[in-house]
Amino acid sequence: MLFAVAMVSISCSGPATEPPTTTSPPGDSASTEMDSAPSTSRPSPTTGPGVLVFHRTEGFRHASIEAGVDAFVELGSSSGYEVTATEDSSVFTTAGLEPYTVVVFLNTTGDVLDATQETAMEDFIRSGRGFVGVHSAADTEYDWDWYGGLVGAYFEDHPAPQTAVVAVTSTHPVVEGLPARMERFDEWYNFRGLPGSEVTVLATLDESTYEGGAMGSNHPIVWAHTYQGGRAVYIGFGHTEESFEEPLVRILLDNAVRWAGSLN
Repeated sequence: MLFAVAMVSISCSGPATEPPTTTSPPGDSASTEMDSAPSTSRPSPTTGPGVLVFHRTEGFRHASIEAGVDAFVELGSSSGYEVTATEDSSVFTTAGLEPYTVVVFLNTTGDVLDATQETAMEDFIRSGRGFVGVHSAADTEYDWDWYGGLVGAYFEDHPAPQTAVVAVTSTHPVVEGLPARMERFDEWYNFRGLPGSEVTVLATLDESTYEGGAMGSNHPIVWAHTYQGGRAVYIGFGHTEESFEEPLVRILLDNAVRWAGSLN
C-alpha cells in the first residue's frame, strides 16, 4: 500500500532542562496475541524518499502495530517521505528494497526473514541506507548475528507495564526536541547485554522510578550508531497503542527516520 505525501519541514529544538514531561497511563495497556501469518500482498514501490515499515511477527504480536503504522504514515505526510507498510517478507530482495531509504522493524518478533532475505537486508544497509528498530525489534532474529549488531541489543525480559522516567543523555539529532527527562508509561525491556562501545546511547531509564529494572544505573532505552556503511536507531518505546499518539514519541520516531535515512 502506497501513501503519497507532501513535503513539510519540521523544526525541533535541543533537549530542555525542565522537570519530567508526564504522560498518563492508558486505560488498557495489554497487547494481544494475534494471527502472525504474513500478508500475501506486496507493497507498491515509492517514487520519493521511501520508508518501509515492516511488521511481521512470528511470536507475540503487539496490538499497537496498527497505531504505529498510522503514526509513521502521518509523520511521513508531514516530513516529506513516503511510507509503505507490510508484513510481507518477500519484499526483502535487492529489487524489492531499491525504492527505500529506511527500513523500520515495527514490533517485529521471532524469525521474520529467511537466509536470502537476510542477505538482501545486509546489502541494503551496506549500500548506505538506514534502519529503525521499534520496541520488540529487539525480540527478533536471535540467530542472525549480523542483525544483533544492527539492532544493538536483544530483549531479555520485562516487568509489567508501568510509568518510568526516561533521561535523555545526548544532543544527538535523534533526540532533538525531547526534554532532558520525561515520565511516560510503557513496557520497559531489560536487555541481554549493553550495546557495544560503537553505539551512542541517547536515553536511559531511571530504574529508581519503576519496579523490575535489572540493568542498574546504565539502562539504555534509545540508541544510534553507524553500521557497516549505514545508520541504525533503536527505540524501546511502543508497547501500547497510546505510545504512538504521544507528541514526544512522534518527534523521536520522525527524528530517527530522518537521521537513519540522511533525510535532514
